[in-house]
Amino acid sequence: MTALDRYVRLESEGLWRPGPDQQRRQVTISFGDATLVIADAAARPLAHWSLPAVMRLNPGERPALYSPDMEASEDLEIADETMIDAIEEVRKALAKAGPQPGKLRHWITAGIVAATLALAVFWLPGALMRQTLAVVPLAKRVEIGAIILAQVQTRTGPVCRDATAQAAAGKLATRVFGAGTPLNIVVVPALEQGALAMPGGLIVLDARLLQAADDPVAVAGFVLASRVAVAGHDTLEPVLREAGLAATFGLLTTGDIPREVLQRHADDRLAQPAPQANANDLRRAFETANLPHRPYQVLADARTGTMPDLGRDLLDGQPTAPVMTDSEWIGLQNICNR
Repeated sequence: MTALDRYVRLESEGLWRPGPDQQRRQVTISFGDATLVIADAAARPLAHWSLPAVMRLNPGERPALYSPDMEASEDLEIADETMIDAIEEVRKALAKAGPQPGKLRHWITAGIVAATLALAVFWLPGALMRQTLAVVPLAKRVEIGAIILAQVQTRTGPVCRDATAQAAAGKLATRVFGAGTPLNIVVVPALEQGALAMPGGLIVLDARLLQAADDPVAVAGFVLASRVAVAGHDTLEPVLREAGLAATFGLLTTGDIPREVLQRHADDRLAQPAPQANANDLRRAFETANLPHRPYQVLADARTGTMPDLGRDLLDGQPTAPVMTDSEWIGLQNICNR
């Protein structure tokens, strides 16, 4: 039994501040799949923090103060001794299970050097890419996604932050991709591509898309299409392909990748049209998510003048589970106006 298995049903109260200038609010804290789940009194998720990336801001002090990143964009105060001990144990267990520096890293480095000398021309590029993608842990992917998002915001405007609206975005992700999804939807003021899937489980969404949509089903379609467009591919793969062998080798052996490489990737993504999902794959994804695709087609046509051809919509006019309530939809539409 892993540490996470032992604590999967553990819950406690805490004080969560969603932003540096916002008031703390009472929340419930529990464990998800390698995440720390922060929910309101009605058990609606407000945030999912990657456990390997969670940082202790006041080591050795009680109550404990945690943040999901180095910038301390959010913080969480926990007084419950059992929950504090559980978080510390799970974080250590997850870190221990990930790639470790030292002898193992040197062994991998030596193996790669030997293989490079023997099979550099035919083997190295593809194998190095596969090996790197296989060992990069979730915490590092979240960090890479955060750096890319920071660069994206210089062009799109800052991520819109409102706790209630962000909870609605989490509900949207759950409705489209299922309970326990690691994907996190963030909204920016202006993204020409509509929606883009980024490393670290990020989906960046254009606020203008929310304003133009008649209902959340159409926006759910854009979110779904952004993931289907990269389905079967690791979202970190295009980053490494652009970075080249040297940066990929550096990520594998040291766990670091130059910040300028990630910033350049963000600029390239914003300069290109959004990747297009295969029509058959996208139609099947809509059916799996129990979503009609007609609203998505109409909204896509309004944005670009071209309506995606997805064939007959078998769910058009049929009863399906709602994406969110009307009040949640209005809150999400106005996330950048608060």
